[in-house]
Amino acid sequence: MKITHKYLVEGLVFTSYVLFAMAWVGGTASMDQIMASMHIESFASASLLSGAVTLAKIVGTFAAAYLTLKFGVKYAFLVAALLIVTGIVTPYAPNYDVLLVSRFLMGLGGAFMIVYFNPIVMHWFAPEERPVINGLNAVAFNVGTAIVLWGMPAINAITGGWQQSLLVFSLASLVLALLWLMVKFDREQPVAGAQTQEASHYSYLDGLKDSFNWAYALTYSGLLSFYICLFTFYPQAGISQSKWVIGFGILGTVAGILYSRKQPLRLPIIRMSGLVIFITVLGLSFGTEPWLQTLCAIVLGFCIFLPVTALVSIPHELPKMTGQKITVIFSLFWSISYLISTIVLWLFGKLVDMNQGSYFASFVLITLLSATVFVGSYFLPETGKPKE
Repeated sequence: MKITHKYLVEGLVFTSYVLFAMAWVGGTASMDQIMASMHIESFASASLLSGAVTLAKIVGTFAAAYLTLKFGVKYAFLVAALLIVTGIVTPYAPNYDVLLVSRFLMGLGGAFMIVYFNPIVMHWFAPEERPVINGLNAVAFNVGTAIVLWGMPAINAITGGWQQSLLVFSLASLVLALLWLMVKFDREQPVAGAQTQEASHYSYLDGLKDSFNWAYALTYSGLLSFYICLFTFYPQAGISQSKWVIGFGILGTVAGILYSRKQPLRLPIIRMSGLVIFITVLGLSFGTEPWLQTLCAIVLGFCIFLPVTALVSIPHELPKMTGQKITVIFSLFWSISYLISTIVLWLFGKLVDMNQGSYFASFVLITLLSATVFVGSYFLPETGKPKE
């Protein structure tokens, strides 16, 4: 039996990343219990876990295109799925080193998978269908995160505890990986809706020389930096409204999908959202009234994800796009963005230390960086064609 229906293929891709998010965030949420079970109280050890994850994202997203060129998209995605399954070790790790390796490999799998969304979408879906599918894939991590943040107590009650819950997430990921083997993914099959003749070879070096890739990654890097800081530092600074961002982010993604179906132009929604993002980050970071910060968090969550469908669609709509080229583009997009956000995260914490615990300078930095979406929109091409 072979899986040949494109929506079944998309269902496997979407659910695989939802389960990755559930296992990933579930492990993070259970980290206190995990560390306690190993009698580890060092904050440095906890920080090393986060650092290993970040390294996995940078290395994984950069290396993803190479894996595709060696094995093809189908088996590269399978490798990503199996790496995610290594999270099965996390709840039962006998020592810290094993825990560190399991989290690194799991993060590596997630980093690979997020790059492979795009060649898979190009392979199976026609150009007019891609914005909707790209939007669905973009919201997968938020769906998994939301399920864990709001449903983990109920899930633990059903499974019998946090360890069993993480085990179930990993086993479900293994089942999906095995189902992926049944997908009929002909490497030579032309991309859906594309010309049958492939463009010339597009290497990492070509990608690094392409100014579009730098403009594209830098546009998103400031927003990604803010998003990571939001959940890493804002609660420590006494700003608890960050929890509102996840839920309204899902609504924003749905709205972005619906908008992109009606309006083919990409830059207007990116530009408008970028401006609102900057204003609401300003209000969230420096507002003195709790109601104002909550309102800013709600609008911010919505607007962070509103333009994602349009932003992700731009490379798909560039002239002479191929599966190989789009894999390299998104490999560089994520690796550059994560590398910059890692530097920003360190600088954010450094500024807090330098200012004796004051977050003011750090908030100024991250607020300015959140404007990259608005500024970057003026350096991106308009790939959508207006309706006649």
